[in-house]
Amino acid sequence: MSELPVRKTRDQNALTEIATARTSADTNSASSKIEIVRDQPAVLKHLAIIMDGNHRWAKARHLPGAAGHRAGAKNVRPVAEACADAGIEVLTLFAFSTENWQRPTREVNLLMDLMRGLLDNDIDELNEREVQLRVIGDRDRFAPDLQRKMDEAEALTADNTRMRLNIAANYGGRWDIAEAARALACDVRDGNINAADIDETIFSSYLSLGDLPQPDLCIRTGGDSRISNFLLWDIAYTELYFTDLFWPEFKADQVMAALNWYLDRQRRFGRRET
Repeated sequence: MSELPVRKTRDQNALTEIATARTSADTNSASSKIEIVRDQPAVLKHLAIIMDGNHRWAKARHLPGAAGHRAGAKNVRPVAEACADAGIEVLTLFAFSTENWQRPTREVNLLMDLMRGLLDNDIDELNEREVQLRVIGDRDRFAPDLQRKMDEAEALTADNTRMRLNIAANYGGRWDIAEAARALACDVRDGNINAADIDETIFSSYLSLGDLPQPDLCIRTGGDSRISNFLLWDIAYTELYFTDLFWPEFKADQVMAALNWYLDRQRRFGRRET
């Protein structure tokens, strides 16, 4: 898709003010649009990003694939900081899927090293910015030292409240749903919950992000238009934004363009306004 013009919106209040201004600009045609905005304000609390295109970014520049992954890893902190500056409360990044283990061993090892580097080199800066880090996914397959770094980073940032940064690593949406179903079945077996009481709200609470608002917007970089097993339950009503830009070139200005695109969406959640 072509990139949208960027408006320099720097915080969530400004985003809301733009949405309000749009709906009140034409009082003669205000009825339906103002109703929708009143019921569902264009406030973006949770942004999810599928970070794709590192290898193709490198190939386009006649660089080895490793250079693309390194460039992509360097892009995580500035994008997270831009999201925090924009007032986003929750940012979830798809870093490594359960299917990514099928890639060449050398590439997987590099991705593990880059994850270590992120946890070693960027965590202090994120902590200073009051960002809370959480790693979601099955950690059992990671090396013990990497699991320890994840635990330490989460402990260091546990009390931060400015923004929640979730890194999805060895994560898959189907895995998440299966794990939730397994845990819920155990609670039914142990008498902690009645099977007849299970509904969508209860089931959602067993998911990796069950204690957080569901994503309002999901961005995928790299030109593909699919979800790739990411947050399958959570994104049932999420707005989807696809861009041809590769992840290493998706900068703060492009984040703001996506946020501005989101403001033009009318989120009806299956309803029709009268």
